[in-house]
Amino acid sequence: QVQLVESGGGVVQPGGSLRLSCVASGLTFSNYYMRWYRQAPGKEREFVARVIIGDGTTNYADSVKGRFTISRDNAKNTVSLQMNSLKPEDTAVYYCNAQDMYVRRAYWGQGTQVTVSS
Repeated sequence: QVQLVESGGGVVQPGGSLRLSCVASGLTFSNYYMRWYRQAPGKEREFVARVIIGDGTTNYADSVKGRFTISRDNAKNTVSLQMNSLKPEDTAVYYCNAQDMYVRRAYWGQGTQVTVSS
């Protein structure tokens, strides 16, 4: 049974930082692209960041570029999202996503709430 478990969410003031983590189990971690998405109240879920195995290529949404950093540790089956200079508009539920590199299959975590407020 595949599980993605996120942690690290919370409440932070504007300009602050948080680090999210996602631990995967039940899959061959190195066979998956790992992504973070987020969904704010009343909005559609949107892409935040992606990391690819091998050369470690990363991609980011324009709205978080330069502030967020995604990384993965294949030995620990973990993907992390370091979020700096947080803004109120970053407030959302953040979801971890694992996309199989070889077949049309993806998994989602349960989400972790991030609230940026003074």
